[in-house]
Amino acid sequence: MGNYYGDIFGWGFGGGLMMIIFWGAVIFFIVWLAREARGGNHSDTPRSKSALDILKERYAKGEIDKKEFEEKKKDLTS
Repeated sequence: MGNYYGDIFGWGFGGGLMMIIFWGAVIFFIVWLAREARGGNHSDTPRSKSALDILKERYAKGEIDKKEFEEKKKDLTS
């Protein structure tokens, strides 16, 4: 009697394992499809800037003068 219920619900003779593999594949496919629809596997996080890049931006915006830029650049590169 116990084996009968296992066969009905798909848990007999490896059916349970096949069910898990099937649903895992379905979920994987849905996630893959959603990522492709958004534009592939590109990371959502922007590339982090180096300290020197930030320093150059601050100088370009006029937040720091040339003397301060050169001092900080020297500190970063040494």
